[in-house]
Amino acid sequence: MTFIRHLFVCLFLAFLTALAPAPVAAETVLQDLLPDQTASDLVPGAEGFGPIRDDVAAAPVLKGGQTVAWAFVTSDFVGTTGYSGKPIHTLIAVDPDARIAGVRLVKHSEPIVLIGIPEAKVRALVEGYKGLDLVAEAQSGGTTHEVDIISGATVTVMVIDDSIIRSGLKVARALGLGGLAPEAAATGPRFQIDPAAPAPADWATMEGDGTLRRLTLDVAQVNEAFAANPDARAAQRALTEAPDTIFIDMQVALVSVPAIGKAILGEAADANLRGWMADGDQAIAVFGQGLYSFKGSGYVRGGIFDRIVLIQDDVSVRFRDRDHRRINAIAAPGAPGFAEMDLFRIPAGTGFDPAKPFRIQLLVQREVGPIEKVFQTFDLAYQLPSHYLRQVTPPAPTAEAAPAASSPAAAPAAQDESRAQADLWKRIWLDSRVKIAVLATMLVVLTGVFFFQHFAVRNERRFYIFRMVYLAVTLVVLGWMFNAQLSVVNLMALFGSLVTGFSWQAFLLDPLTFILWFAVAAALLFWGRGAYCGWLCPFGALQELTNQVARKLRIPQWTLPWGLHERLWPLKYMIFLGLFGVSLMSVEQAEHLAEVEPFKTAIILKFVRAWPFVAYAVALLVAGLFVERFYCRYLCPLGAALAIPARIRMFDWLKRYHECGNPCQICAHECPVQSIHPTGEINPNECINCLHCQVLYHSPKVCPVVIKKVKRRDKLAASAVPDLGRPPAGHPNAARVTEPSL
Repeated sequence: MTFIRHLFVCLFLAFLTALAPAPVAAETVLQDLLPDQTASDLVPGAEGFGPIRDDVAAAPVLKGGQTVAWAFVTSDFVGTTGYSGKPIHTLIAVDPDARIAGVRLVKHSEPIVLIGIPEAKVRALVEGYKGLDLVAEAQSGGTTHEVDIISGATVTVMVIDDSIIRSGLKVARALGLGGLAPEAAATGPRFQIDPAAPAPADWATMEGDGTLRRLTLDVAQVNEAFAANPDARAAQRALTEAPDTIFIDMQVALVSVPAIGKAILGEAADANLRGWMADGDQAIAVFGQGLYSFKGSGYVRGGIFDRIVLIQDDVSVRFRDRDHRRINAIAAPGAPGFAEMDLFRIPAGTGFDPAKPFRIQLLVQREVGPIEKVFQTFDLAYQLPSHYLRQVTPPAPTAEAAPAASSPAAAPAAQDESRAQADLWKRIWLDSRVKIAVLATMLVVLTGVFFFQHFAVRNERRFYIFRMVYLAVTLVVLGWMFNAQLSVVNLMALFGSLVTGFSWQAFLLDPLTFILWFAVAAALLFWGRGAYCGWLCPFGALQELTNQVARKLRIPQWTLPWGLHERLWPLKYMIFLGLFGVSLMSVEQAEHLAEVEPFKTAIILKFVRAWPFVAYAVALLVAGLFVERFYCRYLCPLGAALAIPARIRMFDWLKRYHECGNPCQICAHECPVQSIHPTGEINPNECINCLHCQVLYHSPKVCPVVIKKVKRRDKLAASAVPDLGRPPAGHPNAARVTEPSL
């Protein structure tokens, strides 16, 4: 009990720390990160950084007292985010010729470590941008360089590439590097969309006048492109379909133009599109058929469509699922059938100009190994036909009308960010309807079992089968299919958010994790930590199922002496407190240390990972073959974290007899995790609510108390049976019975 009190004191102090007012954020990310950087690490030979400019979030890189480059952080200029939904902070130095003189990945929240990719590999990729000519990038629209895609981190790499190119061009233009001075305000005629343009008659008309633009690739063209790939394995994995088979037939139209939107979508759907778009937004419709999908399935997992990107000059737009809607039907007469029909919204803040040419870049991938892919890109060029445009002459600027000077580092408005996040999590929840229904069903069934456990455990054989089936569903469906494995990292992220500014929307981005944590919080009040640890934890299920197989194979089961077992309990609490303490200083470092949890290896990655991680997870499972749930008992920091608040549970559902522990020790000996003291008490901190003790509690074959009650009941029932051979005295028929004559 003394140890538990110390834990509560530590957590209370940590909670007060978390609730302390967060420090005022720096005006720019550069101001926050630059003091920790060394100039010579960014630009060889540099001696230091000068003061940050007032007009542009950039600092001079000094060498011999001279400015040899300008340093800035990408997230000050672009808001592109990756899987984590947070910016990737990359420090870049651009020299006076607009060449990248140095680049370093400074800070990120991407789960690349989660998917088993060494961070050093991503850092090396980032540093490979050194020497990139931004003038050439500006002239080509950002296509003079090759993107070195890392298999398994496609979106992360593409976001990094987008951030480096776009922010580099913005800074170079703002500072006039390499002759890339900001474009002067237009004084002559320019073009904009004509809302009064007539709608085209049919699909064929739109194909003929350029309203619709097309990219068609057959199998032969794709195989030829991959044959020229530097990776020889790409040619060896050539498509086997007939050469003239359509690989993809993709068509694009700018449906934010009223005439085009009405022609393709129809009046009602076009009105819905207008309601979906905010002021200044644009939208394209993409149609596709053939062997290859321009959407793929990556957006379901990560929220980003990583196979297509819109490029216009130095502007590139990657579409998230919040900017996506499906097209149910095409209104234009003569339209062919398509397997995929989708709308993509282009937010106003991207700098996209619908009157200027742009292109849709298609990323085609080919598997060359179990988890490796190579990539080729193909472009679909688009220019809005002139009859949808009108010429306008902007008024000459005046002093009153001149816009207030602002830094290009200005971040999107907080309200827009909040709306975008809300749209994102709502879309994710809608796309996860089936998964949510499965999880909800599992929670309802488990709640019913706990509430009516008196009936559920009556038949020992049936309950055992039910439990094994439930654990199998937890492992296969909840774990390996849905990746809904809770982790102590979730708790560290929660405490981190309390320090930096709590937001529900950040936690709503993963619906299954959110629902599970909500269910766990409720279960802690009713049943303690065992509701999750014993039934809903995929790794816990894996341990118990493998142990059951070991028992069937007659592998000996070891029971640790009670004194040793009791002294090993605190290990997991110490691990949790250590991780928690580190997380208060550095969440990133705590996430690395949280690899003590084998969940990522065994559940998320299904053992497809570097061998040290696999060896560690397998070692824990092997230990569990001899000591059931070895990891849960002694090492799990998540179980420790849940056990602490579980002390406030309001009900005690597990029934006990006075004889339990004195003299009977059957439940204590048969408890799968040794959570029952020799004196008979159940330790709620260690109990996993498997209900095996309740099965024994009602067993007329095992429990001495029940056996004694049954014998007593049978004895009383036997003594109460009347002698049916002779009516009892006083009975009406007694007079009719004559005594036998002597």
